[in-house]
Amino acid sequence: MAHSMRLIVVVAFSRADNGELVPAYNPMQLNSEEDAVSMARYLARQHAGVLAWTFEEQSGTGEYGPPTVLFQSSEVPTFIGN
Repeated sequence: MAHSMRLIVVVAFSRADNGELVPAYNPMQLNSEEDAVSMARYLARQHAGVLAWTFEEQSGTGEYGPPTVLFQSSEVPTFIGN
């Protein structure tokens, strides 16, 4: 029996010298939605924006469906979560 995989990711953003939002560091993969929201809330105190989201694998294809936003703080690039 195939099971679907879920990715839970958190990324924080800082402002570059030109004002653009850029990832503060590589996205983090966490084990649970609760851990992701907790980490995102912590990072939100230190960064211009934070986003936590999850992706579900579609029917064992190895491809992921649209993201579900778990937490968003302040500003994040528009290409994420849209």
